[in-house]
Amino acid sequence: MLFSFPPNWPPRALAGLRVRLLNWFDKHQRDLPWRAATDGKRDPYRVWVSEVMLQQTTVAAVVPFFERFVAALPDVRALAAADEQRVLKLWEGLGYYRRARHLYAAARDLVRSHAGELPDDPAVWAALPGVGRYIMGAVLSQAFDRRLPIVEANSLRVLARLFAYRNDPRDGEGKAWVWSAAEAVLPAKRCGDFNQALMELGALVCKPAAPDCGNCPLAGHCEANRLGLQDQIPPKKKPLAITAVNEVGVVIRDGGTVLLCQRPADAGRWQNMWEVPHAPRADGEDVSAAARRVAQELTGLEVEPGTEVLTVKHGVTRYAIALVCVEAERVGGAFAPGAYAAAKWVTPAELAEYPVSAPQRKLMAALTDSNHQGRLF
Repeated sequence: MLFSFPPNWPPRALAGLRVRLLNWFDKHQRDLPWRAATDGKRDPYRVWVSEVMLQQTTVAAVVPFFERFVAALPDVRALAAADEQRVLKLWEGLGYYRRARHLYAAARDLVRSHAGELPDDPAVWAALPGVGRYIMGAVLSQAFDRRLPIVEANSLRVLARLFAYRNDPRDGEGKAWVWSAAEAVLPAKRCGDFNQALMELGALVCKPAAPDCGNCPLAGHCEANRLGLQDQIPPKKKPLAITAVNEVGVVIRDGGTVLLCQRPADAGRWQNMWEVPHAPRADGEDVSAAARRVAQELTGLEVEPGTEVLTVKHGVTRYAIALVCVEAERVGGAFAPGAYAAAKWVTPAELAEYPVSAPQRKLMAALTDSNHQGRLF
């Protein structure tokens, strides 16, 4: 089936769709901290931070992080002036830390080249680190009412069902189609509200499973609803093949301190963040032998492994990782930079000062627990 835009609807029908959706949004939108407006205008900085945080993260998870972040860094100048470690620490727990690094780098660019202003200029935004079509459209439509579309998981689903688009709108030709659809349905005014309304409708009503079509303001316009195809559109993603990975992490202690290592700036993930040294262990490799090897290869230290602290299970893309963390006493050697950019000997009380990944944060919580401290120190 071929689809073209603008849709072959009478102008009155398209206008009716816009009015119905905006009226629904005015009554049912959630009270979210980044939607606050002053004199009818929204702060582009708050819109920008929220939209970056919301990528690949739920609204419920983002709210407390957003409030903490903007309380500490209330505008682009404060963000640009901050130390990157502070930015990463404020972001800790949200994951996908590249988003935070791009946000920080873009803030520095805006202060350096645009006097800290967030302008109503697509060309400026398109040149910023981490800003693609979605972020640019979200900020400029919501803060400046630019007629720019946005597409994310919720609005994609609404549009695909609205027009009964049966192919996958996430890739290739389907991706081009859904962006065309998002642009075609935009009104001349209240573009930012309309973009948000599409997302809100997908989040609250037009859900992936069991959409609440009886309470949908667009049910009378929706082709998937008319054809009974709501559960088939859009098609489900093919599940990824998951690979199991076993790792060992080494809590190297020296007296009352443990070794915390900083990942290099060019690491594949968690760049510049801190952790205890860890690496995969071979099938059948003894945990203690693996701990000695990992400590020597990654830090240059000789250690004598002790007991297991805990096992942390987590996922990264298509990998299911079981990280067995063992304590070990330093018996020789000195830290050698290479695998890690730097290292520090820190007390358990100081661990909270450093930005760490989610699995490492679980380990840090165990190390600060009095039961573990009594055994380790």
